[in-house]
Amino acid sequence: MQGSFQSKEALTDIFGQIKDVDIQIYGFILEILKKDKAQDCIQFLSDIRNQRQLESQILQRVENITQVDQQQKLSVIGKEMKQIIDVLKKLKDHDFNFKDFSSEENVESTLSLINIIKDDRQILEFLQFLVHLTSIDDTLIQCGSNSLNILVQMKVDLRNKNFENIKIQNTSLVGANFVRCNLSGSEFSKVDINGLNLNGAFLFNCQWKNIRVNELNELKGHSSSINSICFSPDGITLASGSGERRGNGDCSIRLWDIKSGQQKSKLDGHTSWVQSVCFSSDGNTLASCSDDNSICLWDIKTRKKRFKFDSYSGYIRPGCFSPDGTTLASGSNGNSILLWDIKTGQQKAKLDGHTSWVQSLCFSSDGTILASSSSDKTISLWDIKTGQQKAKLESNM
Repeated sequence: MQGSFQSKEALTDIFGQIKDVDIQIYGFILEILKKDKAQDCIQFLSDIRNQRQLESQILQRVENITQVDQQQKLSVIGKEMKQIIDVLKKLKDHDFNFKDFSSEENVESTLSLINIIKDDRQILEFLQFLVHLTSIDDTLIQCGSNSLNILVQMKVDLRNKNFENIKIQNTSLVGANFVRCNLSGSEFSKVDINGLNLNGAFLFNCQWKNIRVNELNELKGHSSSINSICFSPDGITLASGSGERRGNGDCSIRLWDIKSGQQKSKLDGHTSWVQSVCFSSDGNTLASCSDDNSICLWDIKTRKKRFKFDSYSGYIRPGCFSPDGTTLASGSNGNSILLWDIKTGQQKAKLDGHTSWVQSLCFSSDGTILASSSSDKTISLWDIKTGQQKAKLESNM
């Protein structure tokens, strides 16, 4: 290999040393590191007492194991731990932990590495493990940052992942798909985030500094205020809704090609301003909510309207798809939440409990709980199966 891969041991050889490691061990390691608030991962894992604690935790998860099998399992765990520690030591002193491998000077070497490891699940899981380690060990931040860049370049599915408190620096995440990821507490510094898809992502208490975002395209076409935008899950299409109050002006929905900046389609069907647009998780359906007291469901492939839901409880507020795409929740200034069946276009349920406008809605990742916020200064949690209110969170301010 060329470039910085020639310094010290080649990365492909280093990563090759963990090809036989059971990927489940990474989750156990992260769990115990966080529980014990370890800051130096290598030192912590090298301690024989911590190794025994980890071995004990893993064995507790294994059911109906004989004494002989237990000894064999302990032997395997010990061997895998040694492999992981050795690899972490080598990576810590490698250029991979000091240089930006997304930079122009390292492009050829990075692409060569990707070509070799792209079909190796063990190595891909280990790269994700390195990303998570940045939330624990500050000495491995560049190593984890380069790992995330490589995962993004290989288009590894990173949706719905928990990346809480990760620290990423000096790298490129162009085009990364972080749909419904938990990035709360994350720290980004000198990171290129062009084309980043953050639909439904949790971004509480983030510290993103010196972020690089270049204007790729200026999308022009609407003649009225643009009230809502939403990326498709694959990041290829952007939907936008516009209009003015009382139905003035352009009350249309536009679909845009992100790469070219060209308008792909114009969807007409609302008679008042479009409050919000939202893609289903598979990207095949777009929901639009409008102040004409209706919700429209659009088939993205045909660009045709599938259903129009009419509400008689007041202006429709922003809607939200369930993760499985079977249900759409919508709110209104009539204080109610309506659940709609996507396949039939029928109303499934009406949830009452707020005393003022429902402002926003959000499903839990498993789709069993719906959270709603309201102008009555409360947040309600609803059980989707029963339609009952599970909890009501009230502000004391």
